[in-house]
Amino acid sequence: MNSNDAPAPNGTVPFLQEKRILLTAALVLLADQLTKLIVINTIEPNTQQIIIIEGFLKFVNWHNTGAAWSQFQGKSLQLAVISVIALGALIHWRHQFEIRTPTGKLAMGMLIGGIVGNLIDRVVHEHVVDFVRFYLKQRGGNEIGYPAFNIADMGICIGVGLLFVMAWREQEAEENQAKDE
Repeated sequence: MNSNDAPAPNGTVPFLQEKRILLTAALVLLADQLTKLIVINTIEPNTQQIIIIEGFLKFVNWHNTGAAWSQFQGKSLQLAVISVIALGALIHWRHQFEIRTPTGKLAMGMLIGGIVGNLIDRVVHEHVVDFVRFYLKQRGGNEIGYPAFNIADMGICIGVGLLFVMAWREQEAEENQAKDE
């Protein structure tokens, strides 16, 4: 065994040996970039839409130079820098999360894949390509809806959600254990 392959003294493994995390991140990233490529090549930006379920779901090609819910518009490159810092911190402190479990590895991989997917967009296009849009038609013909999003956004949201559920369950187990003592 190579000295680079050995776990660190505290039992952690180097990030590049985190196979489940890396595989999950790669799958999210691949799905994200492939769907965005399809959208870029088939839907005209900001004008064309493809109705999937009338009055509920459509595909669009919206360019978001901001963050979630279009906050911080026009700050795509600054958000890219923040993404790199967040990604580095997430990888460095990954052991502070529940990554010893399969669910923890899945959550971390989804987060990393999502962050990298949107980071690629910010660097290459100077905006993020959002394309999934849930909406409702009002009686007057106007639409109300959820902001458009993409696969990377889903990975980030699901990853964060899983981490929250895991933390909640861990806290609940600790409280139950304290009651039993």
